[in-house]
Amino acid sequence: MTYRFAALAAATALLTAPVQAQELSIATGGTGGVYFPYGGGLAEVINRHVEGASASAEVTGASVENVALISRFDSDLALALADTVYQAFHGEGAFEGRQVDELRAIASIYPNAVQLVTLADSGITSLEDLRGKRVSVGAPGSGTEVSAQTLLAANGITYDDINAQRLNFNETADALRDGDIDAGFWSVGPPTSSIMNLATTRSISMVALSTEEIAAAIAAEPTFAPYSLRAGLYDGMEEPVLTISTPNVLIVHADMDDELAYNITKAMYENVDELIAIHPAANDTTVEFSVDSTPIPFHPGTLRYLEEAGATPQDHQRP
Repeated sequence: MTYRFAALAAATALLTAPVQAQELSIATGGTGGVYFPYGGGLAEVINRHVEGASASAEVTGASVENVALISRFDSDLALALADTVYQAFHGEGAFEGRQVDELRAIASIYPNAVQLVTLADSGITSLEDLRGKRVSVGAPGSGTEVSAQTLLAANGITYDDINAQRLNFNETADALRDGDIDAGFWSVGPPTSSIMNLATTRSISMVALSTEEIAAAIAAEPTFAPYSLRAGLYDGMEEPVLTISTPNVLIVHADMDDELAYNITKAMYENVDELIAIHPAANDTTVEFSVDSTPIPFHPGTLRYLEEAGATPQDHQRP
């Protein structure tokens, strides 16, 4: 009798025990960038709003490493630049001969926007005005330099046409402030502190791109997407400024459970205010930005949410 009661009690305990949450790893980047705090915020959103799931952000080497982590099932979600994601999915560039076509997107979450800055009295109002000028194109080999060089070349301007300076963000801001250069490129999530600090000591001007210049840049680099820097982003910036951006994409493996992908997508978009409280880059975490700029197919669970939200994904965004 005692044995039967013990067995019944054990079976009852199994039935009533809480189901252990699925542990999800989010691959981000270094602690000094946007990826890590954003990933931490996303983990908190999942923990609060996705039943049966628990997430944590992991420090990684960012985009290229994160693609590998997803492909090996070592991470469940990851953040990566759109150009890296595009090349991996198609087996091009750095991924030639090692295609990762099992990548799927949850969303494009915010852009690294090209921000071309000059002082208000420089007389520079267009890309063409950069000819013969001292221009910071970003630190050597940085994403900023790659984007600046691609944008310029697509519009007929090479380093031979400018006095190119390879400076990091803080160096570019200091050189503009001190009159050592005439203009500088940033490619980063807006707003960025180095431009904000510059704008408190000097009157700055953001150089807008024309629709033709943007089209030429996208023809040269298909992961570029149009982007409008909002009015008031920096001191003295009274009107929106049209530019281009490289989106940052939240990726998963194609084998992720459809319901889980749906619930993560829903939780992210419907609680984006919690992400914004962690980092202002999440102001761009919108359905519209994602559908406009994601370069690979969405996960089927994400497609279900987007269609419920009234969005119309592009053909290349469907598996």
